[in-house]
Amino acid sequence: MNAYVNENCIGCGVCVGICEDVFQMKDDGFAEAIGEVPEEFEALAKDAGDSCPVDAIELGE
Repeated sequence: MNAYVNENCIGCGVCVGICEDVFQMKDDGFAEAIGEVPEEFEALAKDAGDSCPVDAIELGE
């Protein structure tokens, strides 16, 4: 699974709070994803995507 944070990100940090192994905050205050999500973090990455208030997290194969 791959993770990507799109331009809708408002920098709220919810994704990082849920799964800091996949998401991190950049210097500009917005989130970014590591790309390829390790299998053990897929469920948390999905939770982060579901919790994003602006649907900025895209998950796919």
